[in-house]
This record gives sequence, structure tokens and C-alpha cells, in this order.
Amino acid sequence: MTDKIDSRVIKNFGPSVLKVTIPQNIVDTINQYIDGIILDRKKSQTLDAGNNLVGDVSQEFNLETDFIKKSGWGVFLASCANKWIEFETRKKVKKFEIINSWVVRQFANEYNPTHWHSGHISGAGFLKVPSSLGKHTQNKKDIDYKGGNLQLIHGAQMFLCRSTLNILPKVGDFYFFPNYLMHTVFPFKDSDEERRSISFNANIDEEIYNVYR
Repeated sequence: MTDKIDSRVIKNFGPSVLKVTIPQNIVDTINQYIDGIILDRKKSQTLDAGNNLVGDVSQEFNLETDFIKKSGWGVFLASCANKWIEFETRKKVKKFEIINSWVVRQFANEYNPTHWHSGHISGAGFLKVPSSLGKHTQNKKDIDYKGGNLQLIHGAQMFLCRSTLNILPKVGDFYFFPNYLMHTVFPFKDSDEERRSISFNANIDEEIYNVYR
């Protein structure tokens, strides 16, 4: 900050967000599972919850409970979430209960408006990403948000205070955040490829989550 004064900028306000990398074998397993559902018309209709999604996207598939357990997805979520919560609160999580987990298939011009989730903690990550994600109609290199971005939102844009975190999707990247953290997904265009994301909601110990107890 200055040449002679010992100083540093502190910017650790707002909700905690954890970024992790999904192991490649789990990414592959989930993608194969979803590809199989797409080919199975009856199962596709049974598991498709697209009508319940707040956004305008092609399909949303709920993951079956048995698959969450057998694929290692549930263990991965619990392990990451427990370490994150313990780091932030210095309390060990005794209860990690997945409410639901689902995969969203998004194509060109589709989007997910600003929303939040149920439960105590949530997360979102990426299983497939179009090669053309991030292109603009106008070539403005200084624009922070891009097509297909996941945007996390908290607070208000003010002087010396940013209210958004813009995330360019990358296969395997996964973000944990509190359920109340608002977020949105931008549309993309000029691509026939699929943007495939995965999310979850979970509850933890009430005495840890409820800071007003």
C-alpha cells in the first residue's frame, strides 16, 4: 500500500465459498450415468425435474439415492463439506444429510435466473463445458461476466465493495456455498454443445448452522 507504513488490505467479508476439484473418475461416472438416462426414455421421463427448475433449461435430472452412494459422489460431498465447515467454525460436523442432488443440461440461449437453495449448504460445479463458452457479441475484453458463467451474488455494489463473483466454468471445478447465497447462470450462444452442471443441497447439525441459538 505504501513504502513506509506496514499495511495490508483485508477483504474477507461475506459468505465463505469453497472451491474444490471433483476427481476425474467421479466426473466420468456421473457423465456416463446421465448419458445412460438420456438414452433410456422411460427413466429420462421419471427422473427429469426440469419443470421444477426456476430457469429455462432443456433438462434437469435428479440423481438417484443409490447412485449418489455407489458413485462416491455422496462421500466426496460429505468429506469436502465437513472439512470446510470445521475450518470455518472450528466445530466438527456430526450430521451431513443430502437432501437432493441433480444435473442440469443447458444449451444455447438457455439460462437460470437469480435464485437460492433449500437446506443449509449447497454447491454447484461443472461436468461438461462447450468450447465456445465466454464469447461476446461485442468484443469487450474488460467485461467480467461471460456467456455460461456462474455468478454468485451477495450484498450491494458499493464503493470499495464488490457484490458478485463471476465464475467461468471448467470441467471438474465445484463450489460449496451457504444455501442462502443467491446465484445465477448466464446464457451462452453460437454453440451446439452442452453445458452440464451438477448441484446439491444438504443439511448439517442445527447447532452449527443456527448461529442465533
